[in-house]
Amino acid sequence: MSAVTETTLFIFGLIALGYVAGVTGYLKVEVGDGLSAFAVRVALPLLLFKTLTRADFVGTPWGLWSAYFCSVIVAWTIGHLITTRLFGRDSQAGVVGGVSSAFSNLVLLGTPFMLGVFGQPGFEQLSLLIAIHLPIMLMASMLLFEIYGRKQGDAFEPISFLRFFLAQLLRNPLVIGILSGLLWRLAGLELPQLAGRFVETLSGIAAPLALFALGLGLKKFGISGNVGPAVVLSCVKLLLMPAVALAFAWGFGLPPLTAQVVVIAAGLPSGVNSYLIAVQFKTGQALASNQMTLATAGAAVTMSFWVMIVHLIYG
Repeated sequence: MSAVTETTLFIFGLIALGYVAGVTGYLKVEVGDGLSAFAVRVALPLLLFKTLTRADFVGTPWGLWSAYFCSVIVAWTIGHLITTRLFGRDSQAGVVGGVSSAFSNLVLLGTPFMLGVFGQPGFEQLSLLIAIHLPIMLMASMLLFEIYGRKQGDAFEPISFLRFFLAQLLRNPLVIGILSGLLWRLAGLELPQLAGRFVETLSGIAAPLALFALGLGLKKFGISGNVGPAVVLSCVKLLLMPAVALAFAWGFGLPPLTAQVVVIAAGLPSGVNSYLIAVQFKTGQALASNQMTLATAGAAVTMSFWVMIVHLIYG
């Protein structure tokens, strides 16, 4: 068995274990909420903090960001049009369809996957993407909901919008971990030994804990209606978006590791953020939930395919 196959089976096996624990009632769904909260609020921010303080980044990440977000724009646009034109939903539901088609689960699933397939260098590349991914995707979602959800005659207030956006962003633990790591790096400080042990220990459990919590959380979301749109949007997310990312990575002439990270990041299934955005704006909750569940299940196959493709192309 190849290392990539073993890593893929291990990662999705942990997700499956979490799901089975929820389906059988061995663990309550509320346990998954607690595990996810710990992973997102403590373990993963510390992992990002540690990576950004220690990583040896070479060059600028403009190529990485450009190739990835070009694929985001294509997938988001197509997802929006499929939801509104093909399935006849309103424009707000179209925003949910777009974000579900383009918002990769870079943290809960992407972190352990990159560490398992590409090691620490691959995760360092992913960290550069995570650093701007959430702010950009959150602002894009909020802007589109502001455009499509505003009643006729209501004026757009940029100051209020910016204040609300910054409040949402700066309360996010992942953003706090990223900013703290960057500031610590710029200051050139060393972590005290005891603090370093805390960071190492807690960040070390981030990946397996996040995967198990993700699987357990899928039991809560389940599948309830809107299966057709969810299947089509999952195909956009798992097949079209990484294909577009590969085309841009090739066109921009990205280095092999960077190109591989871009494609695999684009091929990750949608995360819970698409559902949370739908809940926040009170539209498309079932669509986002179903799409996230189906895409996560389908990714067990498609991720192996994309890893094989990038290894064939880039070695």
